[in-house]
Amino acid sequence: MAKRLGKRKIDSECRVFNLQWTNDYFFVQCKEKAVCLICQETVAVFKEYNLRRHYESRHKDKYDSLQGQIRADKLSKLKSGLLSQQNTFVRQAQLNQASVRASFRVAKLIASSGKPFTDGEFVKKCMDAVAEEVCPEKKDAFNAVSLSASTITRRVEEIGSNVYAQLQQKTKEFDFFSLALDESTDVQDTAQLLIFIRGVSANFEICEELAALQSLKGTTTGEDIFDKVCQTMEKLDLDWSKLASITTDGAPSMVGETRGLIGHMNRELEKRGLTAPLRVHCLIHQQALCCKVLTWDSVMKVVVSCINFIRAKGLKHRQFQEFLSELESTHGDVLYYTEVRWLSRGRVLRRFYELLPEINAFLHLKDKTVPELIDPEWKWHLAFLTDVTEILNSLNLQLQGEGKLICDMYSHIKAFEVKLALLLEQVKSATSSIFLLPKTCRQRTQRSRSQLKSAWKHWKC
Repeated sequence: MAKRLGKRKIDSECRVFNLQWTNDYFFVQCKEKAVCLICQETVAVFKEYNLRRHYESRHKDKYDSLQGQIRADKLSKLKSGLLSQQNTFVRQAQLNQASVRASFRVAKLIASSGKPFTDGEFVKKCMDAVAEEVCPEKKDAFNAVSLSASTITRRVEEIGSNVYAQLQQKTKEFDFFSLALDESTDVQDTAQLLIFIRGVSANFEICEELAALQSLKGTTTGEDIFDKVCQTMEKLDLDWSKLASITTDGAPSMVGETRGLIGHMNRELEKRGLTAPLRVHCLIHQQALCCKVLTWDSVMKVVVSCINFIRAKGLKHRQFQEFLSELESTHGDVLYYTEVRWLSRGRVLRRFYELLPEINAFLHLKDKTVPELIDPEWKWHLAFLTDVTEILNSLNLQLQGEGKLICDMYSHIKAFEVKLALLLEQVKSATSSIFLLPKTCRQRTQRSRSQLKSAWKHWKC
């Protein structure tokens, strides 16, 4: 019995379009279909019978009389019209794609700058104003860019999801990886756990990213932190056997052998029959703790007290700023001291030291006497602490940044120790001094007192 054949499909016969059909029936090939140049209808199959039937039933009476050059000119005109129509749709699609890309780029800039999402609407107004003045004919193209707050929110969420998906794909290539954890409290008193990951592939390509930002709503014990780490490793599909090291600060909830994160990690790896990872105490945290030993309350209490006296009340603060403006001071204000910010003390001391004559004069105008400000020995202590904190700040900045390796950070620490030994030797030998005033301060010290006297008389009046 002969095998029964399936029903033949005409559109699968792979017929070829004949160029002669364009002259005979006003059809052209467009994306595997035959398109009528007169009415723009399409015929799915390249079959002469179908094209001829369409032409004879609809257009023969009007166009069959066109022969020779007249027919060729009409064909050329109809082809140009079809091409321009197609280009219009292409340009519109390209314009829409460009508008979406521009919206994503602005959303990325807003998110990376830490600006509110509502700033997108302000950016849109600025774009419209520029377009009206520079290129009014393209104003519609700028209006097509959507930058509303809800749109920026969606764009940022999509960018975040895409980045996280890329990180998930990248982690599959890791041969080894390490984790770095830090826990801090935001302005809403919610504990935030930051988990950074650094991995290396077989080709020695290093990837360093923020793996997760986990909120700790209740307690912040080692068990809570361990649960968040496990969730992060599960979402990224990380292999516990590839965990090489963990970097934390010295808090008990992190390094505790029993209830801390390290203890929980060691027990988890022991259950899995794996070796415990290398534990690293963050060098930046160690350096910050060492800096706190250098309290020098005899200097800091006076500095903070003077700054608070100037900036605590709005009237005094404005008067002090106007006082500095009249003296043509390099700086326009003093800085508040924030203990939790690692670089705050050095910057506050440097600004206070450079404005010391002006601050002393202003306090006298306000009938506040601070004898330390005119005590030469106290000034030397202030200069010494200013120089030391600036050296420590320089070291802190060297330790920060993306892509830092432990060997580089260790070399910075050793270089700092050598620098300290050199400074101690110079101080002991009295051959040089690290308390030298900067050039701007020397100029201010040598400046005539006439400006201070005139300002004094003005404020007394």
